Amino acid sequence: MPAESPTPSARKDAAQGCVIRAERRVTGSCTADAQARHKGPQRGAARCLCRRTEEGPCRTPTTAVILDTDGLVLTNQHVVDSGGQVAVSLSDGRTAPATVVAQDATADIALLRATGLTGLTPATLGSDSTLTVGDTVLAFGSPLGLAGTVTAGIVSALHRSVDDLSGLVQTDAAINHGNSGGALVDTAGRVVGINVAIATTGEDEGSVGLGFAIPVDTVRQVVTRLTAS
Repeated sequence: MPAESPTPSARKDAAQGCVIRAERRVTGSCTADAQARHKGPQRGAARCLCRRTEEGPCRTPTTAVILDTDGLVLTNQHVVDSGGQVAVSLSDGRTAPATVVAQDATADIALLRATGLTGLTPATLGSDSTLTVGDTVLAFGSPLGLAGTVTAGIVSALHRSVDDLSGLVQTDAAINHGNSGGALVDTAGRVVGINVAIATTGEDEGSVGLGFAIPVDTVRQVVTRLTAS
């Protein structure tokens, strides 16, 4: 039986709830911790995609999801754990500075507040409880800095463990460095996970069809706790 395809309206709704690019500007090169994450299964975007040059600080593009109309944004904690300034860019061309307001390193989730943005369209959060292996999903992100990229695949497995994260959704939708913090959505445009990791071989650093996302029900619980504290 053919997999269900996302409708154009579902893809549009999901895209409106995604920050197409969240960019961290750091004042140095990659930390040893970030470089070490290349061994075995790797967290997406854990590797700095640039080095500091004479022209200025390096920039690490990644992805995020809009949670409310006034600029509360969610991304992975490993994206912002080395500090620096963060800026977010929207699909309508607007760009704004953002501040990290809460984070949970264990869950690998961080909340940002973008300054001066109102009237945003929040992403619709679904539930991972209804996911089954074989379901069609889309991954939104900025792989290798290519903002607004959407890739398609299926749910390959559930309850996977990668590094210190467990209960992850596995997908063969292409996820690469820069997809961190982006939405994994179902055919109705609802967020069912937050892209967080990839597994690669010794020769490859990009997608080999083994991507992982934090289940959205887990994300929802962490966000509720962080916003209440």
